[in-house]
Amino acid sequence: MAAHRCGLSLAFILILSSLACPSSCDALEKANENTGEKQRVSDTPREVNTDGRIAAEDLNERQWQSTDAELDRSDGTKDSESFTAAARDQFQEELVIRPLHSGDIYASFQFRTLWDTDFLQERQKVSHYRLFPKSLGQVLSKFSVRELHISFTQGFWRTMQWGQPFIPSPPGAELWVWFHDTVSDVDGNWKELTNVLSGIFCASLNFIDLTNTVQPSASFKPLGLGNATDHRFLRYATLPREIVCTENLTPWKKLLPCGSKAGLSVLLKSEKLFHSSFHSQAVHIRPVCQDEQCTSKAWELRQTLNVVFDLYTSGQGKKEWSLFKMFSRTLTEACPLATSSKVYVDITDNPEGELFELSPATPLLSQAVVLGDRRTYSVFDLTRAETFGQLRSLNLLLRWKGDSGGMLRPLLHAERYVAGFGLQTGEIHTVIYNNHPYRAFPVLLMDSVPWYLQLYIHTLTVTSKSRDNKPSYIHYQPAKDRHRPHLLEMLIQLPPHSMTEVTVQFERALLKWTEYTPDPNHGFYVGSSVVSALVPSMVAMNTNFTQDQPLFSSFVPVKEESSYFVRVYTEPLLVNLPTPDFSMPYNVICLTCTVVAVGYGSFYNLLTRTFQVDEPSLPLAKRLANLIRRIRGVPLLA
Repeated sequence: MAAHRCGLSLAFILILSSLACPSSCDALEKANENTGEKQRVSDTPREVNTDGRIAAEDLNERQWQSTDAELDRSDGTKDSESFTAAARDQFQEELVIRPLHSGDIYASFQFRTLWDTDFLQERQKVSHYRLFPKSLGQVLSKFSVRELHISFTQGFWRTMQWGQPFIPSPPGAELWVWFHDTVSDVDGNWKELTNVLSGIFCASLNFIDLTNTVQPSASFKPLGLGNATDHRFLRYATLPREIVCTENLTPWKKLLPCGSKAGLSVLLKSEKLFHSSFHSQAVHIRPVCQDEQCTSKAWELRQTLNVVFDLYTSGQGKKEWSLFKMFSRTLTEACPLATSSKVYVDITDNPEGELFELSPATPLLSQAVVLGDRRTYSVFDLTRAETFGQLRSLNLLLRWKGDSGGMLRPLLHAERYVAGFGLQTGEIHTVIYNNHPYRAFPVLLMDSVPWYLQLYIHTLTVTSKSRDNKPSYIHYQPAKDRHRPHLLEMLIQLPPHSMTEVTVQFERALLKWTEYTPDPNHGFYVGSSVVSALVPSMVAMNTNFTQDQPLFSSFVPVKEESSYFVRVYTEPLLVNLPTPDFSMPYNVICLTCTVVAVGYGSFYNLLTRTFQVDEPSLPLAKRLANLIRRIRGVPLLA
């Protein structure tokens, strides 16, 4: 009987499962079909390029096949578009190592994430993220950001000793954003955006307000798609006193697809990176084209980190460098999510190996035109198994053999300083050098001066070779006290092999006592000047669009074969302001509190105190005796 009941129960369960099968079984069959298709794709021979890597078309096809799934929403619509859009993103990583003539070494990391989606479309709501960070994607969508550039730098780049960096940045923090032209309240979006970015990067960006924000008219153009000319949607601000530390590096590394677990990001060890002469980390977001005809567009997130290791601090006085010596780690694998992972070593000045020895050797060489000069690099492809050798570890070693010799000065260089004496007036001197022997070219100089340095614009002078040099374009926006800073932009023609000096006088303002910093005697920092120019190139630049060029040579698009764009930052200024003696208020407060406590306290006590006559109580013996005498009826003792 029990067996009969079990048979009936089993039949009932089978009937229910057959009724519920159409939806679940269909999905399972689709999943099996997709698995079979992926298996067939993996079994078929793939097209391999000359360097042994799988073709990009096959990789895209496999990514498409692996995410070809449809998800039914509650409203009956399919969600396959979001999944396929999330699968078409790409990630690349590069490390460039350049030995400097000073004996130091320059390491530049480039991490690039491409995502072909549009945050600015009103009907499209992006909710699925794969490689692109969700925190930044939500920021772009909420605040209608078209371009965002932010950098955190500790130290100053010595252009005369190290040459030009791949992506320059000023000391401290720099932020400039292009908003979409549909934004109605740009200042409101700017204020909210700085607060949000302050939380993402654990920085003091919330101190950015309208008193240190400017709207450049010509200095900062969009680096991505579009030729925006309305500077009302541009905001630029710097914090020259911002200190960069591990708290800024940790959230920056979390934006990477592999974090710090695999690939080149394993070298990002904070105690080594900050124990250097120069350290700069940046995030650049912009819309770009994916092909030469620009038929498809994408959002590009580029994370860069530049560091210069000092010869005497990090290298212990020896011209011998290795990955383990610089980062205390070696490379063991590429990031599994990266389509390209390479290490470049600059061997332009070492064609025959007479200056330094590089080991292990690699037969892969690459040439690229970087900053107007043709450079040669040894390439180590981390996607190849033979790159790591039998030890499954890559530790590049550079051992110097002889003296590096002299160094060629960069064609464009700038510096700035404060002159004058006293705490009332002074002068700001900006010196720009054109080291080209026979070519003259124009530069665009931008100065943002705080409101408490009151500029006398009629004292502005520009001299080149002891002669007056009249700027062809001047844009000046005067400051408003406690509302906005000064903005000065000039287009200056630099004669060949010359030094151009820009001088302007200013007067120091007296601040309110609540506006001084906690250490006012240290001084107040003024942000760096920005010099932008199209510098004549030593070799012909390649203006053709190609996906094979290295990341470090393709950040700024090249539009002319005879020149390249470069941006130079000067030193930040440290200016002393008239500062009151803050010890005097402290003494006055102490003296006043003492007088009030002693004088007023005593007087108030005399006015409010009441006096009463209290008879002394009898001793204990007399009280006991009086008690006994009361019982006996005898008169009490006095």
